[in-house]
Amino acid sequence: MRIGVIAIQGNVAEHVEALERAISERGEEAEIITIKHKGLVPTCDALVLPGGESTTLGRLLLREGIADEIKAMHAAGMPILGTCAGLILLAKKGDEQVRKTHQHLLGLMDTQVNRNAFGRQRESFETHLDLAFLESPFNAVFIRAPAITHVGKDVKVLATVDNMIVAAEQGNLFALAFHPELTSDSRVHQYFLDKVFTSRM
Repeated sequence: MRIGVIAIQGNVAEHVEALERAISERGEEAEIITIKHKGLVPTCDALVLPGGESTTLGRLLLREGIADEIKAMHAAGMPILGTCAGLILLAKKGDEQVRKTHQHLLGLMDTQVNRNAFGRQRESFETHLDLAFLESPFNAVFIRAPAITHVGKDVKVLATVDNMIVAAEQGNLFALAFHPELTSDSRVHQYFLDKVFTSRM
């Protein structure tokens, strides 16, 4: 089992540590690798697109040839987790700001996003979030967070804040507007790992 974390920019080390901790809690074994160049995505069983600056991430994924690899592995059924900027990149459509900056989107998830739905850095916040797959609230950290504004019929909404969608899934895609890697609570990563290990059975 090999899980790749896109490491071009963003919260890379935090996701690696969170995944390693969650895997250890399960008593499973998996290799976590960081991905900066073309050629590694096809060797993985699952992928994480972390937070960061979405315009930069999108441009670098395209330039490095990683974007096409992600699309191909998605088509093959690879589980993919996108957090914050990752949620933006997974979307099929963006808001006016996305269009104005010529933001590159992977276009995999039937969603439309608002890139700065919750404002800038100073409007970052934490909240106890009710997620559809958890029995009790999760302390979610939102940093310059986006939100999903529209979803297609096959997208399952998992959580909302102020009537804005902040967690959703569609098939093998799992998108979050917050940062589960910035807390010691591993339940969100465990939910993703459930998909990963099930896909390998």
